[in-house]
Amino acid sequence: MTELPRKAAARTARLAALPLSYAGRSALGLGKRMGGKSADAVLSEIQQRTAEQLFRTLGELKGGAMKFGQAMSVLEAALPDEIAGPYREQLTRLQDSAPPMPTQLVRDALERDLGADWADQLVWLDGGPTAAASIGQVHKGRWHDGREVAVKVQYPGAGEALRADLRQLARFARTIGPLVPGVEIKPLIAELQARTAEELDYRLEAEAQRAFAEAFRDDPEIVVPDVLAAGDTVLISEWMESDSSLAAVIAQGSQEQRDHYADLFVRFLFSGPARTGMLHADPHPGNFRILPGIDGGPGRMGVLDFGAVARLPEGRLPTAMGALIRIAAIEDHEQLLQGLRDEGFVKDGITIDPRQLLEYLSPFVEPTMVESFRFSRDWMRTQFQRINDPRSPTYTIALKLNLPPSYLLIHRTWLGGIGVLSQLEAEAPFKQILTDSLPGFAEPA
Repeated sequence: MTELPRKAAARTARLAALPLSYAGRSALGLGKRMGGKSADAVLSEIQQRTAEQLFRTLGELKGGAMKFGQAMSVLEAALPDEIAGPYREQLTRLQDSAPPMPTQLVRDALERDLGADWADQLVWLDGGPTAAASIGQVHKGRWHDGREVAVKVQYPGAGEALRADLRQLARFARTIGPLVPGVEIKPLIAELQARTAEELDYRLEAEAQRAFAEAFRDDPEIVVPDVLAAGDTVLISEWMESDSSLAAVIAQGSQEQRDHYADLFVRFLFSGPARTGMLHADPHPGNFRILPGIDGGPGRMGVLDFGAVARLPEGRLPTAMGALIRIAAIEDHEQLLQGLRDEGFVKDGITIDPRQLLEYLSPFVEPTMVESFRFSRDWMRTQFQRINDPRSPTYTIALKLNLPPSYLLIHRTWLGGIGVLSQLEAEAPFKQILTDSLPGFAEPA
């Protein structure tokens, strides 16, 4: 057996052992409770140890684990902190421990994608990476015209490694599921697999980034860096000087900062389709950078990573989507159900109680029913627990709904966006933003 298959087999064995370890810790926890230790203390200990083992095992998958963890992280606000906390801590360790790529491999990639004379264009390249991601790393450099640039280079073999990692994660989706309560692991991994080919294509990403940069060029509050050069595994864009991201605002921002950047975040997500025909579909806090304002004005927001975008068939968000949200807000149960049938969310022959359907959809509708809505972790957790509680009448609704492929990335972005807003604990004029940017949402004339 060669080295790579041997390592893959070892990782598979460790993944397979995860549920046995979890069961063993749970049994040990029962013994501790019988011995007088409180249930809360035992649960905390089990979750902490489970988180450590889960990410230690997934950490060997590198790219696959980080993609998986980033996708999970936008839903973190929906989980009780005693569960989310340990996973959040271990994911941070995993991200911070990504190994740097040797400089020679970076230079090899630059020559392969930009040609032997690449150094005539990129006249200076930092010897070490400034940031690491799931499938590549970023170096700071200087373009021949004096501009500072960000040089993103894909790890050699990242494509096949990522696909192999996600195949392994898919194989053990049921194994991992019980270790992350309340998160549906199987569809999450299936979506990551579906998007892999697009996110590995740096030329496709460059095309999307150029479109967004042009569309937001004159925007006083949103900044998208220009792309200067791109190849299969190299993407060079203007350097964005920023010391923090939305993650820092989530961790320690003032209420004023939370509300301000939440407003910019939502406006960017919903105005992007009208300006570019595409939806930025990766609402991870790290992709949204905090920038100083112009002439001492309010801070601006920079946007990175255009590997995951939804290329909308009609060049805009579906009109039916806005109309259905508006119909749900006025509680027209029958028209809502018929509209969902027409769009393919409810298949023929499926019977659904319209009132329960409306209650199930409330996390998507409630923020649109008032002029300004306060998102919060408590609100998100309440909604998440309600629709995931088997004792709730709305629990079975999810089993009856279908997600049309054309709505896959839209749904991911909407849900992820709500998760980020809840992490920010922000108040935003959500209704007005949708009125301005979401086709079909405004009252018909």
